[in-house]
Amino acid sequence: MMKIGWRPQKWLEKKSKSGFRGYPVGTVAFYGPDNERASKVAVAVITVPDTPPFALRRWFIESGDIRNDSAIMEQVATFLRTEEVRSLVVTPDLLGCPHEEGIDYPDGEVCPHCPYWANRKRPVPWER
Repeated sequence: MMKIGWRPQKWLEKKSKSGFRGYPVGTVAFYGPDNERASKVAVAVITVPDTPPFALRRWFIESGDIRNDSAIMEQVATFLRTEEVRSLVVTPDLLGCPHEEGIDYPDGEVCPHCPYWANRKRPVPWER
């Protein structure tokens, strides 16, 4: 049940700053054509350590930054609340190109749509 005046962005920030509170764990990762604009968010729910995600959803936008799209961020927060996540990890940086190798372009090649990420080491948030 959503509270009156519920602010999804604030909920996401607060939940991610709370630290590890147990499983299920939600993850929120942003991707974009360069390191400035996020055009994709991938959200996963992990219920047991060292297992693939139980649930995975992705959202995309054509223009603007998805992190500033209140409707999509509300959908992200609602999805995570519905899955009753106890812990939340949100990547601070964009993790790379929003296109998927082997799906949007051939395995082993660079994305033809995102030259910024070609031959560039992508951030690994857990190695900070």
